[in-house]
Amino acid sequence: MSHSAPDGGPTPHDVDAVTGQIGRRPRGLRRVAHRCPCGLPDVVETAPRLEDGTPFPTLYYATCPRLTSRIGTLEADGLMREQTERLESDPDFAARYAKAHADYLAERDAIEPLGTDVSAGGMPTRVKCLHVHVAHTLARGPGVNPSGDEALERLDAWWHAGPCVGPSADGSGGSETPPTG
Repeated sequence: MSHSAPDGGPTPHDVDAVTGQIGRRPRGLRRVAHRCPCGLPDVVETAPRLEDGTPFPTLYYATCPRLTSRIGTLEADGLMREQTERLESDPDFAARYAKAHADYLAERDAIEPLGTDVSAGGMPTRVKCLHVHVAHTLARGPGVNPSGDEALERLDAWWHAGPCVGPSADGSGGSETPPTG
């Protein structure tokens, strides 16, 4: 299986997989930013503007339903609140988080400047969405986003049950299979 189209963008199989994962055709999809160990996309990079011109500041988007479910559990367990409180009490964490914000803006603006300092996930003053931070960490690697690093360390192996989506009856690869585990 090819991991990208000849132009570096997603393959038709990737688009079908992401469609199955999120339950609709992806908007603004630029490329697969990270693949699950099962080989399917689990994080995609989106364009700073959608096809209709609407600004879309979330550069990295987690797509795997098993991954996003587990991140949601961390949110429900209070990790966002804990990390937001640490922004006030832990200068090192706050500095690394501010750097993640600056890096995120630079990456997005290198594609297309939106003319705003709004990044995603509450950066740099609060932790609002762990999904954004885990996606950022998976896309760019450990050390780029302390919130994503910590959340990822707390997640179990969401891929162990196998692919979250499988081939559809027509062979297109886009129908969702029920998550197990």
